Amino acid sequence: MLQRNTKQRTLVLEAVRSRKDHPSADEIYLDVRREDGRISRGTVYRNLNVLAESGEISHVKVPSADRYDLRMDRHYHCFCTSCGAVSDAPVLYREEYDRQVEEETGFQIQRHRTIFEGLCPNCRNRAKKEFRLEEEKK
Repeated sequence: MLQRNTKQRTLVLEAVRSRKDHPSADEIYLDVRREDGRISRGTVYRNLNVLAESGEISHVKVPSADRYDLRMDRHYHCFCTSCGAVSDAPVLYREEYDRQVEEETGFQIQRHRTIFEGLCPNCRNRAKKEFRLEEEKK
């Protein structure tokens, strides 16, 4: 089904384009709301889904909240288990994994998704500082 391009969809796409941090739907909603105070949360969510389904943005599924990404190439992500930050992982997508799993299972593999989970640099530094403060109190 052909989707017409609406003013709201354009606002949502521009909000995703203006971010570099894999924003959540709520973050996009707040950004769009600053541009159009009448837009509803449901309209933003619907348009995010349409944009993802049409291949204009990528839907990144991580624990806690789905995120959105302008990068359309296949790549992996890092997820901070403390603050929820999402970033691109600096490793190449391995198509041979798709082929191997397809050969061994009979599944027709379209893609795989990998999320590396751990602490981001900011949370690691905060944890180190908190540990040092605790050690100093002893």
